Amino acid sequence: MHFHKFEKIWLTFGLAMIVVFLAVLGVGAFAMGAAPPGDHHTQVDPARVEEIAPFNKPGLRQIGKNEYEAIMVGKVFSYVPDAMTVPVGATVHFTVTSPDVVHGFQIVGTNVNAMIVPGEVNHITHKFTKPGTYLVLCNEYCGSGHEVMSTTIIVL
Repeated sequence: MHFHKFEKIWLTFGLAMIVVFLAVLGVGAFAMGAAPPGDHHTQVDPARVEEIAPFNKPGLRQIGKNEYEAIMVGKVFSYVPDAMTVPVGATVHFTVTSPDVVHGFQIVGTNVNAMIVPGEVNHITHKFTKPGTYLVLCNEYCGSGHEVMSTTIIVL
């Protein structure tokens, strides 16, 4: 098979670009310590979620001036707690896990969207700058009652 001189040049250039791309990707992934976003290093035993602190006392508590911590558990077709109220401008640090199956955690109207995996603890932070009622939905199919799995965050 005979290749024209320009075809050989373009094939060589294309292969060189692939090698450069893979080298840059490799350096970024391994040498510079690049990793996917998120804190998936904290784990709990899914069978004992309701016995392990802080999930044994889910709810909202104030941790600073206009700063709150929301401990939440997503379980069979519900979130615990089922409603929370915070003032406008509050920063809420959500700590969420699941004892049973994969659930979603999406606050409608915001960019908060996470997958809640059994035994993994997710940490999500959001500042509520506008008053209103924010709906928290499960956006991962979790069973026959999935459509009723929600809670609300009321921002006054």
